[in-house]
Amino acid sequence: MCAWGSSTRHDAGRVFQDRREAGRVLAQELMPYRGRSDVVVLGLARGGVPIGWEVAFGLQAPLDVFLVRKLGVPQWPELAMGALASGGGIVVNEQLVQRLEISRQDLDAAIERETAELNRREQAYRGGRPPPELAGRTVILVDDGIATGASMLAAVRAVRAARRLVVAVPVGPASACRELAQEADEVVCASTPTEFSAVGQAFADFHQVTDDEVRALLATPTVGATD
Repeated sequence: MCAWGSSTRHDAGRVFQDRREAGRVLAQELMPYRGRSDVVVLGLARGGVPIGWEVAFGLQAPLDVFLVRKLGVPQWPELAMGALASGGGIVVNEQLVQRLEISRQDLDAAIERETAELNRREQAYRGGRPPPELAGRTVILVDDGIATGASMLAAVRAVRAARRLVVAVPVGPASACRELAQEADEVVCASTPTEFSAVGQAFADFHQVTDDEVRALLATPTVGATD
């Protein structure tokens, strides 16, 4: 596994206009993968899909959606105590669970609730279309950023059948990138702010992506398309 820093362009103060611009920047970083028949880009829903579309378009690779759901702490749902992903990948921050004295019952309830939402979104985005075959392929996992890294780590662990696994994000703390590099083959992060507070700090426009936006992007070809 390569060190993440060798493939990352540090630009601590960068602010992207929106997710689409961030995707174009990442596509430039990933040009060695352009035109390869084994590459598939997976955008983490929902915010990773607009970025993933630009990456897939730039690389002339197919795009699909990948579902990850954060497991929020009962009292503070924005704080992740773990995450689960399509295909059964799950990550639990055991230290946080113990420190906050979260019961197994509460953890199981969060897993059940988020599994139901994950399945709903799978149906909403794909209908009856099966997920892509990943065995033996180079998979580029794209999100709009990483904070704790729990969601992306769940995704990484869910696609181990890939021959090569690349994580690509516009922004994230250096510590989370280093941790992901322990399990992914390559981590590309366009910006690693010294003072990181939230993913949204790197975007002028960070609106919540809707289900309709995701479906529209998935229906728009990336291979063979031109500007």
